[in-house]
Amino acid sequence: MTMPNALHVVHDVKETDLAAAELAAGQFLQALGISTESESMRGTPGRMARAYAELFSPRPFELTTFPNDEGYDELVLARNIPLRSVCEHHLLPFVGTAHIGYLPGHRILGLSKLARVLEHFACRPQVQERLTKQVADWLQTHLDPQGVGVVIQAEHTCMTLRGVQAIGATTTTSTLLGLLRTDGRSRGEFLTLTGMPG
Repeated sequence: MTMPNALHVVHDVKETDLAAAELAAGQFLQALGISTESESMRGTPGRMARAYAELFSPRPFELTTFPNDEGYDELVLARNIPLRSVCEHHLLPFVGTAHIGYLPGHRILGLSKLARVLEHFACRPQVQERLTKQVADWLQTHLDPQGVGVVIQAEHTCMTLRGVQAIGATTTTSTLLGLLRTDGRSRGEFLTLTGMPG
């Protein structure tokens, strides 16, 4: 009986200092002329600190892979994986979905781990372009598949709630590696199944 391979993944951030974050949040609100004296606002700096700590804290996980005993060589695709991250330019959230697929090599992946890898890279100040590439590169390195594809579609509140206020606008990014980039049939299948133009 062949046992699965597992890689323990932990987020690479320093220890969170919630007390300091709460103090800073209070000073930030004061600097913007927002009083925290009322009963409803008194706890806001602490809630802000805890909310951002949660946004920047992915859960550790085991990247579990299994031998590809049957030699499966067709596309494996997880669609519409919920995504939340924070724009590193304004520290405002962006939310959307990701489609992550791969063409197996010698090993296959526990399917929930596609969402875990996405969360691992999304739980930090980010830009969508980098996030898309980080997920694809990480899977290519740790899974060694024949190909990897990642498409992310997200709405950025830094664009919809401020500045240009383009409500409803979404941004799409993609990274294709290996056969999903170089083989026309595989690329076309991936893009069709993710709803992208070929």
